[in-house]
Amino acid sequence: MLQLQAESNVPTDFGEFRMMAFSENEKDWMPHMALIAKNTDLSKPVNVRIHSECITGEVFHSKKCECGQQLNSAMQYMQENGGLIIYLRQEGRNIGIINKLKAYALQEKGLDTVQANLELGLPADDRDFGIAIEMLEKLNVKSLNLMTNNPEKIQIIKNSNINFNSRIPLQIKSNDASASYLKTKKDFFGHLLDDENPGS
Repeated sequence: MLQLQAESNVPTDFGEFRMMAFSENEKDWMPHMALIAKNTDLSKPVNVRIHSECITGEVFHSKKCECGQQLNSAMQYMQENGGLIIYLRQEGRNIGIINKLKAYALQEKGLDTVQANLELGLPADDRDFGIAIEMLEKLNVKSLNLMTNNPEKIQIIKNSNINFNSRIPLQIKSNDASASYLKTKKDFFGHLLDDENPGS
């Protein structure tokens, strides 16, 4: 069972967040995180982004995905409107960075992101969003507006005891390197992206 292990106020380029680390073991070096924007009222419908770790996009600014830009946009939005980000340590749709780089190598040979995972004998998406529900419940969130394009995340909320109030779109303009990835998100996973420009 996840437990709150530590928390602190942390100033960022976007404003101050209350950062909270959740894990089953206090010695876990990679806990899941909750980032709560200053002046957020958790007793009212809360703006929430459930975001999965992406070291390539967030730290090294890879153009193959829009993850880093999504995280930045979410942090900015939460500071301006109140809300929180659930940051799940599920790199590469939970296949890990080593397998992710192997999948990238296969993509260089012409496979798309789903085909590459399957070629490696891995699931197309192995993330567990139930962890986010557990964290939201520990934060006593009763109702939320979910920032997402992913219908699976919406359904996870609707299947929980947390009230789904509305969806906040989070669309990032595609580039030459990410266009195929975003098209796969739309076509295979059913992400709610614009028809004209899947990444816009």
